[in-house]
Amino acid sequence: MPRPTTATTPGARADRPRHRGAGRLLLATLALLASAATPAFDLQGHRGARGLAPENSLAAFEAGIRHGVTTLELDVAVTRDGVMVIHHDLALNPDTTRDAAGRWLEQPSAPIRQLGWADLQAHDVGRLKPGTRYASLYPDQKPIDGTRIPRLADLFEMVKRGGHDRLRFAIETKIDPRKPDATLAPEPFATALVDEIRRAGLMQRVQILSFDWRTLQVVQRIAPEIPTVYVTAQQKWLDNVGAGAAAPSAWTAGVQHRDLGSVPKMIQASGGRVWSAYFGDLDAARVAEAKALGLQVLAWTVNDAATMGRMIDLGVDGLVTDRPDIAQGVLAARGIRPQ
Repeated sequence: MPRPTTATTPGARADRPRHRGAGRLLLATLALLASAATPAFDLQGHRGARGLAPENSLAAFEAGIRHGVTTLELDVAVTRDGVMVIHHDLALNPDTTRDAAGRWLEQPSAPIRQLGWADLQAHDVGRLKPGTRYASLYPDQKPIDGTRIPRLADLFEMVKRGGHDRLRFAIETKIDPRKPDATLAPEPFATALVDEIRRAGLMQRVQILSFDWRTLQVVQRIAPEIPTVYVTAQQKWLDNVGAGAAAPSAWTAGVQHRDLGSVPKMIQASGGRVWSAYFGDLDAARVAEAKALGLQVLAWTVNDAATMGRMIDLGVDGLVTDRPDIAQGVLAARGIRPQ
């Protein structure tokens, strides 16, 4: 007896591909709905992954990538000869820097703005100075002697060479209105950074952040395609908001807390889309207000599992952390996949 077939007519055979196509369409639609229902969560590696490798070094950025960050957070400065470099402090830091002879700096250097690219390359930033408070905070940071301060272009090239075509960059302009001679002024600084990003063709993968909102205003004017991130701290060691202060804040580009009553309202009035707040300043009410105003909220710098969990419970859209390895465990336990 002949084996029965499930398609005994031309019409039946023709129906099968249509069913498979409809199934694929259904699966794609369900996947799209699922992704829309799950808000994207941004895991940012602070200074690459400072808790694991020397801060703002190519090795730290590689560590961040290995631990699955969606965004590399970094700081930039401009040298005397116009090179855009990756470095946090306005000057070379004695806690992280040795000279060509291997001696620890005894005090901060002249501002990077007054040093040339070759001057920076004569210094080793691959190890934390033993006995300092800084070293005590990052006991798991692996020293890498011979580490040099990289250019922003070096990082862009490393990421491209590695094929990390979905990785994003959060680039902070290191500028302080209290020290106008230590850096370029806001306009040329922001312009130089935007030019560097455009040369690399990475406008769609970069956000520019700053405590000094003047640079963000320049970016919004000259490169509206690049998101701006308004960074704040309201602490004794730094308060760029100045809520309740008698004098207006020099950091916030003329937008004052006393006129608007809250940081989210200040950022909205400034044209910002993202608020990056020191985690100790965040609570449920502030996060809810920011979300109601259409802002995304990031919490920095969060390095322990308990605080990470608390920030996630508040509803933040991302964490900025020196320890992306710890963050990945916290997120996985909550069923959150950074994207």
